[in-house]
Amino acid sequence: MLNQCRTARLIPKTLSYACLLVISGLMAGCAGAKIEGKIGLVDPARLLNDSNAGKKAKDSLSTFSKSRQALIEIEEKELRRMEEDFVKQASVLSPAAKNEREQIFRRRMAEYQQKAGELNREVQEKQKDVLDGFRDKLEIVVGKVAKRHGLQVVIDKGKGGPAIYGEASLDITNEVIEEFNREYP
Repeated sequence: MLNQCRTARLIPKTLSYACLLVISGLMAGCAGAKIEGKIGLVDPARLLNDSNAGKKAKDSLSTFSKSRQALIEIEEKELRRMEEDFVKQASVLSPAAKNEREQIFRRRMAEYQQKAGELNREVQEKQKDVLDGFRDKLEIVVGKVAKRHGLQVVIDKGKGGPAIYGEASLDITNEVIEEFNREYP
């Protein structure tokens, strides 16, 4: 019985050592492994800024944002006007009238804040939709250019992208922009 308990405790340790040896062997074998394949780099920010479809997407977002901003500014002007009127009339209003005007102003301010939040959400949703649509087109065009070059992987080389370094000869951004402009004039 004592031997069975001791054996039961040794089995997990033995398996752990065996797994460690296998993993070590695999890692040692991989350390000298050469990664093969054709890789390309692309800068999505340049595609957005320099392609016709990217410019249209940015213009669409800008127009939408400006229209929402105009609505917010109209509300702000109305609130400022209400506040100025209240300040001008404060000396002649009764305490009850002052209190009523303050409550109306607070209610309008709360409505304004809610509306501003809704408009900001609309802008964010529109931005997401437009950029997702652009990204879908981008993936199709990058795929076509990559296949033409026999590339197996295309990596984002933009600021904050996963590529830290890449030779200029791997960059297919210009060709993707040209193809993008042909397909989406």
